[in-house]
Amino acid sequence: MQLKDKLKQDAGLQYVVEALEVMSAAGRRTLLEQPWLTDVAALEQEATNVELTVRLMRDPANKMPFVEMRHQMMELHDLRGTVSALAHHTVVDEIELFEIKSFAYHTMRTVRAADQVGLSATLALPDVQAVFDLLDPDHTGMPNFYVYDSYDPRLQPLREQLRGLQSQLAAREREAAEPSVLVPLQQAISDLLEKQSAVQAEVVARLCETLWTQAALLDEALRRMGYTDVLIAKAVQADDWHLCRPTYGGDDTRYASLWFPRLRHVNEQRHLRYQPIDVALQPGVCFITGANMAGKTVLLKTLSCAQLMAQFGMFVPAEEAQVSLVDDVVACIGDEQNEMKGLSSYASEIIKISHTLERAAEERLLILVDEPARTTNPVEGKAIVQALAGMLNGSTSQTMITTHYSGLGTACRRLRVRGFVESMDSVPLSPDTINRFMDYTLLADESDEVPQEALRIATILGCHPELIARARAALQNP
Repeated sequence: MQLKDKLKQDAGLQYVVEALEVMSAAGRRTLLEQPWLTDVAALEQEATNVELTVRLMRDPANKMPFVEMRHQMMELHDLRGTVSALAHHTVVDEIELFEIKSFAYHTMRTVRAADQVGLSATLALPDVQAVFDLLDPDHTGMPNFYVYDSYDPRLQPLREQLRGLQSQLAAREREAAEPSVLVPLQQAISDLLEKQSAVQAEVVARLCETLWTQAALLDEALRRMGYTDVLIAKAVQADDWHLCRPTYGGDDTRYASLWFPRLRHVNEQRHLRYQPIDVALQPGVCFITGANMAGKTVLLKTLSCAQLMAQFGMFVPAEEAQVSLVDDVVACIGDEQNEMKGLSSYASEIIKISHTLERAAEERLLILVDEPARTTNPVEGKAIVQALAGMLNGSTSQTMITTHYSGLGTACRRLRVRGFVESMDSVPLSPDTINRFMDYTLLADESDEVPQEALRIATILGCHPELIARARAALQNP
């Protein structure tokens, strides 16, 4: 599984990835092909790399070298096709030789900047000086390329003769000379151009034969330059967003002050409050209850995004994070793709839940299910939730299920979103401000009953008084 496989499935992760300031096509490919990591040592190493890069970037003395590295990333082209051609002993053209020289130039500049800030060992960029020198026989030190005279002793006299004839032809054309004068010159020039092309082709072939032996080196350099681009982008985001370095391993996952990047940034733009939460996940099932508007769906999306970020080698949106590694994240929070194919919301949901149960028998998953079976009748819906929790409660997977059903009778953890609190804000309470009175704190809940705040919130929102009265009467006389 690669990062690109998860982007369409998780809008939160997609927001994070799109915000990464990756500068090059090679970096973007490296990012999208980032593998899902389940090895603690690999994750710790990547976290160390990001942390070191953040620390070095914060040093004012390193500002210009980092600017230089990012500039080189902006100039970088993705040579995967050219490098593959060399690996297969194909003769490439002069334009591709220019691309190789330019790539070597930008890699060397990046190496020098990395040396200045002490990041060389982390980036592990290979030495491509020999490739650059091969394509720069006149020692210009510039990234441009053409078949230089110094590559073959036949080129200089050919080109001098060609320039002389071309000058003669131009002069005769200005004099409006007869065709009998122009045609022989044109033919001589054509002959010389053909000879020059033949010599240049020989030179290009010889250069390619040498570069065939450097294909593996170029492939490694391209891979490491892509990684350099991604690492710096991760570090910039971690610093700008105040993300934290997670620790990995164990059976439990714990976050202190966890937040959802996409929603928090929207709230900040609107000058609205955003409340981070503390939350812990353990093997087995945990029910999440709370009133509508209490952010239960956002909680599941936040947990999904944070787990994905952690296991794709990013820092996470929290003050502290201990992440238990899983084989995959399965979030059953709507399924627009299947619904667009004609399946009802219940059908698409129950199919996904069924596939998840099959996988949970073989894999350790983070399973996040938002109000399962809510679109079917409540009697069957409650029975389905009970069955789902019963099957997953003894699993090594971590499962969180939001629900409005009471009396489930399942022995598992329960957390409740604190919900509506009239003292949360000093502004007048109205339909426009009611979200400011929501407390998203998660509380341990020993009850098997879910909070009943729907009529209270409906009253605050100014709903029809007879509707409220009739509903209250029905509650008292079920």
